[in-house]
Amino acid sequence: MLKIPRQPQFWLGAFLLWFATLWVLSSCSLGANFTPPLPNFDKLEHFGFFFGGSGLLCAYLCRKQLGPPQWRRVLIPAIVIMALVGGLDEYHQTFTPGRSGNDPFDWLADLLGATAGAFSFKMIHSRLH
Repeated sequence: MLKIPRQPQFWLGAFLLWFATLWVLSSCSLGANFTPPLPNFDKLEHFGFFFGGSGLLCAYLCRKQLGPPQWRRVLIPAIVIMALVGGLDEYHQTFTPGRSGNDPFDWLADLLGATAGAFSFKMIHSRLH
């Protein structure tokens, strides 16, 4: 049986690793693009990556609380933080050669992925407990 770590520090570390990965990926020029040549496929990548990051952040915020989770104290901060991270990521890309950055549709995909990830975390958490 899989044991899910319960320490909030584990989930914070996982989220910070996610953030570091995002920063490195955003610092890369698009010369070596490994994505399929489908229109707007990058929006799906943004959605999926922020879905995962939001889940990690929700796990941290949830485990940080004592007792049963107060979902407003998990979901709202997670979505707001992820929206800020998405905005920072778009701004950061403006300084990366070969990247455009400041794409409102990329940021929207980030926000939608983060929101879906947060509510999916809540649903999975509720079913496991």
